[in-house]
Amino acid sequence: MIQNYKAAIDNIQNELKQYLINSKLKSLILGVSGGIDSALTAALAHPVCDKLGVTLFCRSITISTNKPDEILRAKQVGETFGHDFKEVDLSDTFEKIIPDIVEDFDITDKEDFGFKIRQGNVKARVRMMYLYELAAKHKGMVLSTDNYTELLLGFWTLHGDVGDYGMLQNIWKTEVYAMSEYLVMNTEDPKMSIALDECIDAVPTDGLGITNSDLDQIGASSYQEVDEILIEYLKNPNNEDVLNHKVVQRKIASEFKRNNPFNIPREKITDLDYF
Repeated sequence: MIQNYKAAIDNIQNELKQYLINSKLKSLILGVSGGIDSALTAALAHPVCDKLGVTLFCRSITISTNKPDEILRAKQVGETFGHDFKEVDLSDTFEKIIPDIVEDFDITDKEDFGFKIRQGNVKARVRMMYLYELAAKHKGMVLSTDNYTELLLGFWTLHGDVGDYGMLQNIWKTEVYAMSEYLVMNTEDPKMSIALDECIDAVPTDGLGITNSDLDQIGASSYQEVDEILIEYLKNPNNEDVLNHKVVQRKIASEFKRNNPFNIPREKITDLDYF
């Protein structure tokens, strides 16, 4: 686990700064959900964008199932850290297209868990379409907000959550919370402190209306438990004490998502090289 959060934050921001300088991008695009991951991403990107004159576009994109408290936190984060913030409601768009996208829409039980997952995937992909169009318009790139814990669990939507640049992708969820708490304690701006602190205290949810919290889907009591189980599994994959845990089984079952897209290696097809 990270021991020096000041150094880690400096490293992340220096990496982003150099990437933006090298790529000559004019903007960063971020979907803010009212959750801790997008809030921390905004907090980390904000000072870098200020220094370079790069516009940080923050968008709160709601689709049917987002709760009022999530929307309020997203607004607070977007207005505090973003240079350009808007609330976008794509509920009508989603309701219009979902019957045409889902082949069995008319006969499907709308409370079926599997159907809720499928609907959630569509919502995530619709949101990402909006963000990428904005990035194209403003010569920018979309920021990812997923963390390492979510990556290992497959707790994200293919082609719906993954952006172009991830500052948190290799940070455990518990480290996301700890890094956010460090920023809260070390900022002189009370607005920034409040915006982050309220996301730290919030119940973690994907905003897709599948369950009341992320942990309900994962099958654990806390992210501390999740990270400890995953770390133990990575250290010793044959440890039977964790091998059959729902968290580890989810990691194993979602391997295909981390290998996407999978392409058959050329040597499996022909003994000739590329030339």
